[in-house]
Amino acid sequence: MNHPTDFNPGLTRAVGLGTDAMPTSLYTDAAQFGLERKQIFRRAWLMVGRVERIPNPGDFFVKDLAVVDASIIVARAADGKVRAFHNVCAHRANIVEHRASGNAKRFVCRYHSWSYDNAGALANVPDEAGFFGLDRKKCGLTPVALEIWEGWIFINVAPEPEVTLREFLGPVADALAGIEYQNPDHPIVLRGEFKANWKAVAENFSEAYHVASIHPKTLAPFYTGPSNPFGRPISVRLHGPHRSMSWWLNPLAQPFADSKVAKWLFSADHSVTGTRKAGQTNSVVEHKHVNPTKDANWASDVNWFFPNWHLQISANQFWTHEFWPTSASTTVWEARFYYKKAATVRDRLQLEHFTSQITDSMLEDLGNIESMQVGMASGAKPVVHFNESEVLCRHSLEQVVKWSNAATMRDALA
Repeated sequence: MNHPTDFNPGLTRAVGLGTDAMPTSLYTDAAQFGLERKQIFRRAWLMVGRVERIPNPGDFFVKDLAVVDASIIVARAADGKVRAFHNVCAHRANIVEHRASGNAKRFVCRYHSWSYDNAGALANVPDEAGFFGLDRKKCGLTPVALEIWEGWIFINVAPEPEVTLREFLGPVADALAGIEYQNPDHPIVLRGEFKANWKAVAENFSEAYHVASIHPKTLAPFYTGPSNPFGRPISVRLHGPHRSMSWWLNPLAQPFADSKVAKWLFSADHSVTGTRKAGQTNSVVEHKHVNPTKDANWASDVNWFFPNWHLQISANQFWTHEFWPTSASTTVWEARFYYKKAATVRDRLQLEHFTSQITDSMLEDLGNIESMQVGMASGAKPVVHFNESEVLCRHSLEQVVKWSNAATMRDALA
């Protein structure tokens, strides 16, 4: 058995990161948040959803992004192409579409009934003759740059993006290409509002150092153990501004040891939640860049795409986290867990049980993250310190500082 401190020592230096403490002001300062809005969120490519969310012509969803003062329509037009637009009418700049999602041949502004087709072109103007030199071609919905990678939809709100999505993703695009995403059309969606900085919220989902303390009954039995009591990662990979980590799984864990109901639910060979019993040999496990060391005690990979999206992959399922800042000290968190559709009552109960487990762990995190923000705002501690288990958190802050001071995206990506 390894001595606890011998599990993957020296990881921070091994991946080329510094070891200094980092300023607490990065989580609290209003001027810093202003820089992040301008230098990061208004320049970077942002993941907003999967193509399966809008499979049919006319399907759309609206993404409200307070961090860039924008409401975005993402729609599949009649020609089958996926496009994005600012959700703003050309008449007097009112919001056009107030539904969160749906199917529409026309987007109609309810103020004066100006309408647009699902490719963004102006379709109808009541009393058009009463306007003066109205140029219909210039009065469509304002387009937003959109590109798709591996079924994931990214947008860029800059009028002219400085780099393509492929350039922005860099080596992570190749590393994670070709992964088979199972059940991408069936997510369980969770949403929460945290009174905490977006980086602090994202960091919480990027390290297992806190698991033994905050989640002693829910998560600790799985992600910590005698040989790795502090949840250090198996391996870490840095991809420019992006980062990946392989999470360790305790081989001695006994799932649901104290729950007769859970034992009954998950005793079947078939599981819609993708437990280990479903098997570890498939195309995902065999992918070169998933658990690249092929460690037998592997739980999942956390892939943190800069700035605010997590793609987490395990042997039999995948899930995502989005962290959308609404101010320097508030964040909207959205998570999507992708599972098979329930075909039986037992399947449905499995999903409900698993969702309740996730919710329990999120509630455990919520109070902790918000109290940390209160402590940071006090100014009592000018710096924060990162452990070897928190290497992704350190890399995130280093990249935030770099981007906040970069004159161009190419400088930030260099």
